[in-house]
Amino acid sequence: MAQVTLSEIVEHLDTLLRVAEVPDYPHAHNGLQVANRGTVTRVAVAVDAARATIDEAARAGADLLIVHHGLFWDGNPRLTERRFRRIQAILAADMAVYSVHLPLDVHPQLGNNAVLARELGIDIDGRVGEYRGEPMGVSGRIAIRREALVARLDDLLGSRVRLIAGGPELTQRVGVVTGGGASAIHAAIEDGVDTFITGEGAHHTYFDAMEGGVNLILAGHYATETWGVRALGAHLEEQFGLPWQFIDHPTGL
Repeated sequence: MAQVTLSEIVEHLDTLLRVAEVPDYPHAHNGLQVANRGTVTRVAVAVDAARATIDEAARAGADLLIVHHGLFWDGNPRLTERRFRRIQAILAADMAVYSVHLPLDVHPQLGNNAVLARELGIDIDGRVGEYRGEPMGVSGRIAIRREALVARLDDLLGSRVRLIAGGPELTQRVGVVTGGGASAIHAAIEDGVDTFITGEGAHHTYFDAMEGGVNLILAGHYATETWGVRALGAHLEEQFGLPWQFIDHPTGL
């Protein structure tokens, strides 16, 4: 059984994902959020550091849990209530937690945006949207009827996606910003995208799409963000020989 030091994995991921360079929201706290006793033999990956995923990772014998949404999003510094229960379960399992948000979204090979776009058959040749100067999503070419693209997403994600048909029936150029990326729709329109795929959007994004002449596909925040952590799990297996598993805990949102 492979055994790797936690510090070696953290250093590798920090460098690979440019954790110190990519800007993010104040409470993302990318990188190692909880340490363990110093070694890793099995990895679990999940979208969210929720109690259910923590418990499942512990049952699987994981000593490192990698998540996209970490433990401190609410900004609450107190170790009480659900925060205490999560930390208690993590420490009881001697399990480290590594969280990576936007640095994972934007990675050109392992990121949510790039992996989902490639799975859809999009020929990536550009970027779309930004956060504090850092390009976020990807864009590229694919000639397909919008209904066929929706059906492809339904099959790929295992759920029903929502199409707001504001653009052409035959799509030629598609932008992808996973998760809560609907605010990038204006940048997508400016970049000449005719179809924009994201996870979720506010009420007004309907009008943004219809009046902007672009198809908007809302495919689910969770469903569009399982790709990066799974790619990371496969990468660590290849790099270090560590077995891994994906813990699926969909929210339906």
